[in-house]
Amino acid sequence: VGAILVQNTAWTNVEKAIANLKAARMLQCRAIADARLEDIEQLIRPSGYFRVKAKRLQSFCKHLTDHYGASIKRMAKRQLEELRPELLGIHGIGPETADCILLYACDKPVFVIDAYTKRILSRHGLCDPKASYEGLRATFEEAIQPSTHAYGEYHARLVLLGKDFCKKSPTCEGCPLQALLAKGQPRLD
Repeated sequence: VGAILVQNTAWTNVEKAIANLKAARMLQCRAIADARLEDIEQLIRPSGYFRVKAKRLQSFCKHLTDHYGASIKRMAKRQLEELRPELLGIHGIGPETADCILLYACDKPVFVIDAYTKRILSRHGLCDPKASYEGLRATFEEAIQPSTHAYGEYHARLVLLGKDFCKKSPTCEGCPLQALLAKGQPRLD
């Protein structure tokens, strides 16, 4: 749910939407799959783009219900090479959302590239600003030993770095990445 609702919004807004779903006893796959779209829209309104996200959320929940009995654990038993294309085939599930689901819900070793990651890397000259999602993902996955724990840690640290320092209007003073780069750390290309 969070992976879909966080698209183009801050996590604080997603938390409000999730709290609404929980209070309405709708934070369950079958409940979302069977609900009226208008009801979902009202509950997730704080997440922004609520009409679009309601359709995406319901599409994912219907898929999970129809194919896996509403069980993420059953879905997670599929091989990564089969599951990622399957997720990408669901309405509204793009690479970042699919990879979040794979990494955090299915415990699959996939590196998530988000807006923070791309902004940080391009600002520091570590990648081309026009680098593709798949190209950046492949670069991280080649550089870091495949591990859900390691990928989750790196992603979380990049998110914190993006939220605390590499914002749209950056706060470069005190940035830990600046210190690493000053020591001559290698580029990612």
